[in-house]
Amino acid sequence: MRMDREQNSDGPIVSAFSLGGFKVDDGVYRALLLTPERADGWEPPALDALTVDAVAPLLALDPKPEFLLLGTGATLVRPPVAFVRAVEALGYGIEAMDSRAAARAWAVLRGEGRWIAAALYPLS
Repeated sequence: MRMDREQNSDGPIVSAFSLGGFKVDDGVYRALLLTPERADGWEPPALDALTVDAVAPLLALDPKPEFLLLGTGATLVRPPVAFVRAVEALGYGIEAMDSRAAARAWAVLRGEGRWIAAALYPLS
């Protein structure tokens, strides 16, 4: 799916996605960590083994992101309760959805100027 870049957004935007990955600028990433300033490829653990350490670069942002957007792959899968509690204990909110929806939400929220972070699991 191709997505048009929001006119008011700064930083990386997912412009397309397929089973091969997420297209951001000139790169395609199978899995992705997004901040308002950069996009990085990511080698995520199995979702049921997800820990705060796996998303540490996102939680180290300054200023602190409003919340963490978690794309769980091709379908919505609830992240581990221990992971959610650990993220919340650090003072962050977390929103989980399938990775396609998360990529679209990222574009909309960044278009609004929201300071968020995202971790997107592969679609395949």
